[in-house]
Parts: sequence; C-alpha cells; structure tokens
Amino acid sequence: MFIAMNRFRVVRGSERDFEGVWLGRETHLGTVPGFVEFHLLKGPARDDHTLYASHTVWASQGAFEDWTRSEAFRKAHQGAGGNRPLYQGHPEFEGFEVMQTVEP
Repeated sequence: MFIAMNRFRVVRGSERDFEGVWLGRETHLGTVPGFVEFHLLKGPARDDHTLYASHTVWASQGAFEDWTRSEAFRKAHQGAGGNRPLYQGHPEFEGFEVMQTVEP
C-alpha cells in the first residue's frame, strides 16, 4: 500500500472556507483503480495558521501515480488555484510506502 499526504497551513480565520471547499467538492476517487480510502485531517492551531492534511490510501504507489495522470485527477483539482489565499505557501506533499499494518 501507499499513503499520499498533503499538508496545508490554513490562514487563521479561513478554516471554515477551507473546509467548505474540501467537504463540498466531488473527489472523483470512487471510480479510480487502486483507491482505498481518503481522510481530511484537522490538526493543531498555531498563532498564524491551522494545520490540515489530506490522507489518501492507495493499493500501490503505481496506482497513486496513475491517478495523478488521470482525467479524474484533473477534474478533482479543477479550480484549485483559486483557493490559494486560504493557505500559507504551497501544500507540502509526502508519500509513504506502507511497511506494516496492524488491524484488530
């Protein structure tokens, strides 16, 4: 499995708008081969921003990379540049190969 994460430093006072963009959008993930699950995470608030992360689980790194080149990816990210005023800097991408999974 592969986990793809983007961290966003959302400008204080813009949290509601940022959440509205993410919670109200069509992700187009449900039809993508290799997609396992998605989470939008809200982290700690700092003086000038609140930390958020998108966390997507994929069957493999190849499945994730295929998605980034797909029409579904383009549709999901259409107009994303218009939301830049909501966060500080660019989202920070982190990709992880899953080494161990523990389930109940």
